This record gives sequence, C-alpha cells and structure tokens, in this order.
Amino acid sequence: MKIAVFGLGYVGMTAAACLARNGHEVIGVDVSDEKVAIVNAGQSPITEPGLDEIVSRAVRKGLLSATKDASRHLDNCAMAIVCVGTPSAPDGSHNMSFIVEVSHRIAELAGSARATPLTVVFRSTMRPGTIEELVLPIFEGVLKDRMDRVELVYNPEFLRESVAIEDFFNPPKIVIGTKDGERCTALDELNATINAPVFYTTYRAAEMTKFVDNTFHAVKVAFANEVGRVCEKLGISAAAVHKIFVSDTKLNISPYYLRPGGAFGGSCLPKDVRALQYIASDVGAHTHVVDALLRSNDAHKNFLFENCVKAVPAGGHVLMLGLAFKENSDDLRESPNIDLARKFLQSHINLSIYDPHVEPSKLLGKNLGYAFSNLPALRKLLVPKSVAESELFDLVVDTRGWARTMALRTGRVIDVNTLS
Repeated sequence: MKIAVFGLGYVGMTAAACLARNGHEVIGVDVSDEKVAIVNAGQSPITEPGLDEIVSRAVRKGLLSATKDASRHLDNCAMAIVCVGTPSAPDGSHNMSFIVEVSHRIAELAGSARATPLTVVFRSTMRPGTIEELVLPIFEGVLKDRMDRVELVYNPEFLRESVAIEDFFNPPKIVIGTKDGERCTALDELNATINAPVFYTTYRAAEMTKFVDNTFHAVKVAFANEVGRVCEKLGISAAAVHKIFVSDTKLNISPYYLRPGGAFGGSCLPKDVRALQYIASDVGAHTHVVDALLRSNDAHKNFLFENCVKAVPAGGHVLMLGLAFKENSDDLRESPNIDLARKFLQSHINLSIYDPHVEPSKLLGKNLGYAFSNLPALRKLLVPKSVAESELFDLVVDTRGWARTMALRTGRVIDVNTLS
C-alpha cells in the first residue's frame, strides 16, 4: 500500500518508519525543510531508540521518502495518515490550526484522478466532535458532491516515547472511529499483522478514548505519588506498599470500579477516604487527588438525581428498586441510594422503595441509626414486590438491574448504574 503520512513528529515519524518496515511505500509530508532533508538522508529527525536503523533501511530500499509537497503523490496513495500537532492553547484547548490546514490540503488534492476513495486517517489527539464539526465540513466544503472520493477515519495512537516502536507493533488496543461505527477495509488490511483487540466505534467515542487513557494515567501517577508522600511521612516503605497493591489484579489493577455508573458508598470507601485525608493532612502530605474524591462523589450523586428528577412531573410518583449499598445486603450506611431517596423527598416527590433485603425491624446499631436519621419515614416508603409491580409510577429508578425481570407497569426506567 502507498501511504502519505502528514506530520513527521514523534507519532508521524514512528508511524512512517514502522509502516515502511512492514513493506508499505511511505511518503512523509512535513512543512520543515530540515526534517524532510534528514529523512531523505536516511536518518530520523527525532530521537527514538531503534528508529534511525529502521529509517535508514527503509530509505535505502526506496520504501520511505519525505517531501514538503504532497501534490505529486496523493493521487497514487491509498491512505493519508494525519499526525500533525494539536498543541495546547493558552486556555487549555487544542490549537487546531494544523488540522485545519492539512484537512484543506488533502481535500484539495483528493482529485478526480482517483479510481478508489482515499482513506484519510486522523491520529492527532482531538476534542470529541472534531471530525464531525470541523474536519468533515472542511472536506464537504471543498469536495461538495464528491465526498465519495474520501473515507474519513479517526484512529488514535497509543505510543509512548522511548518505546514507541514496540508500542506500534504491539499496541494495547486498536480503536477505529468511523461515520457509522462500521469497519474500514483499508485499516483492516494495514493492521492485519498486529495482534491486539480491535474496537470499531463512532468518531466521538474514538476521539474520547485518548483523553480518558491519558487522564487516567495522570491520575494513577498523582495518586501513587500522594500515597508515597504519606508513606514517607509515616516512615513506611512506599515500595513495599506498592508491591502489595499491584499484586492484586482482581480488584486493584483490573476493570473493577472503572465502569461509569453509580456513586460509591458503603461502610468502607467513604470512611477510609476520610481517614486517609486526615492522616495526610496531619503529616503534611498534601494529597490533592485524594482530597477531591468525596467532593467528586457528591457531585456525581447530584448528577444522578438531576438526571432522574427531570423525568418526573410535579407531584409525580417514583419507585426506587434497591436501597441498600449492595445487592443481597441490608447495609444502608452511606448508601448513595439513601441520598438519592432523600433528595426525592426534599423535592416533594412521592416515593416508594422496593428492596426485599431491607427489613427495618432487623436493622441494628449504626446501620439502624444511619437509615432513620436520613430517612425517618423508611417504614412507610418500603413496599412489597406486589405493590411495585401493580401500581403505575411516573419513573422507576433501578439501582440493581431488577427492572428487567419484574412485571412493572411503567415504561420509563432509569438504571443509575449504566451511563451510556
């Protein structure tokens, strides 16, 4: 396959060299005379272990070259990969000027001489909605009724500097965003030799992926450093704590607790977060990430309530399925469902609750105190399954996923554990 790679920075240069190593004919396109000259001399303009050797070999074989002007090459290319920079603007947003310029140029060059559509793959990190709201209108403005000459794809990269070559050939995943979430034949062919999970999705979901990954990496680093500061202040080996923490791949280093949905609660998480906040403050460790957890959780509780309440008419009647912190439990301590129920009552909404595991007469100790201090009318709010299934409610708020197996009379159900 003949491929044009626009932008010969870390991402573009690595992609161009690795694609050439796989036998593709690659034309690197960049505005820098210096970069173009360096590549054509058989060297890499960026420092990345192993890249010089790959570039040198590819140039000698005639599989890799560079140019400032793609006009003589693009008609013969099956694919154009855009890797230009999207640097931060002063307000934190991305500067999209390079994307705009390259999109215009590619659209202008996707001329009538093409026998097959040009697959234009964007790899630059871009705000969700950029393909649909910026890139697509540029192509439509230039090509007008000739949009069948291009196929726009968003394919984020997951390369780490200093191990970029290894990451290119062995990525953690391949994410491909297309207009309708369907497959892209050209990228399937390009990735045929790569063994990694492939996810086809919409433009916006693919664009969001990179932000989620990198922000979570930043959260992990900041969290680890905060724990390290607390350990150091307390004379504890941070390395020993880290070794124990990462050994748990069932809960700690795993997909658990990472699905967007309900807020956290229960007798352990809020209590222990508060305790770590106190310890960190007491020893002067300054744990800003940890300090934000409970505020973030409260914000999420409000978000869930606002999503629910807008679906209820004034004076309406809501049925909640599940009240305890977890299923098959009657532990109500700091259950986010208690907070949700309380907010409904404060908004003068009629509320019924079905939870077969919660029996007020069996609540004891702190569980009893927490339940009735937050919901004094708990006994009146609880209803049996027969009532839940026979009455007509304006909204059912499902905290358990029970609605799927119950014979409810309402068609309006919100599952607070599923954000989609």
